[in-house]
Parts: sequence; C-alpha cells; structure tokens
Amino acid sequence: MTIKRILEEKGRDVTTLGSDVTLAQVAEILSEKRIGAIVLLENDGSIAGIVSERDIVRVVGRSGPDSLKQSVKDAMTPKVVTCSEDLTVDQALMLMTERRFRHLPVTDENGSLCGFISIGDVVKRKISDAEAEASQMRDYIHTT
Repeated sequence: MTIKRILEEKGRDVTTLGSDVTLAQVAEILSEKRIGAIVLLENDGSIAGIVSERDIVRVVGRSGPDSLKQSVKDAMTPKVVTCSEDLTVDQALMLMTERRFRHLPVTDENGSLCGFISIGDVVKRKISDAEAEASQMRDYIHTT
C-alpha cells in the first residue's frame, strides 16, 4: 500500500498559508479546520516551512501569549521532510516515527505539493489492512 492510495481515498486538499502570517493567524486556522499542521508556501508555490500546533505551544510556553503576534517564521520548521506518492505506508510510518513528526507533505516528481498525510492517516490505513487480512484468514479457515 502506498501513500498515493491514502491520498486517493482521503483527497489531496492541503491547507496552506504564506510565510508572512502571525502565529495567531495560524492558530486560528488550525482551530477552525480542526487540523494539526499547516504547510507554508513561498510566493512561487515552493514549500517555505511547516508549522504545527506543537510548534505554537512551544513558543507560547517559552515566551507567553504575546508571542502569538510573532511571525510564523519564528516557529516554523524551515527544512521540511517530504515524501513521494510511491512511498509505502510502512516506510511513511517508519519515517514519521524515527523523525518524530506527525505530518508529512507529499510532493510530485516536480517537487510541487500534491497532498498531505498525518500519522492518523497512516495508522488508519494500517488498521484497515490488518482488519482485511484477519477477515480473509477467517474466511479461509471457515471454508477449509
């Protein structure tokens, strides 16, 4: 199973913002859309960074609520790890676990953003696959 299959099922919509917004604006969008991270884009559409709810909590915890007025550039991760659609679900799970992040932008062969997956998407796929395999095993056992 590949990331492409997850994107085909869940859709390819990605919430993005420019990198010139404040942390308060990011927090508002995260809350409104009930998501955990936003990809930040440069004017040319390339990925400038990613910011998650955890990034915002770290800044607020360190500097207080006034830090929400800061630019998102102060909290974002500028070196974004991405993956391609042909990455397997197991490879994505390993990458996200080893690197300790929960959100992974997906890029096409040109490096353009074409999707976004979360650890929840990957775990949901793994559970679905395990349930299907168990069902097939039960069917096999009952027919023999």
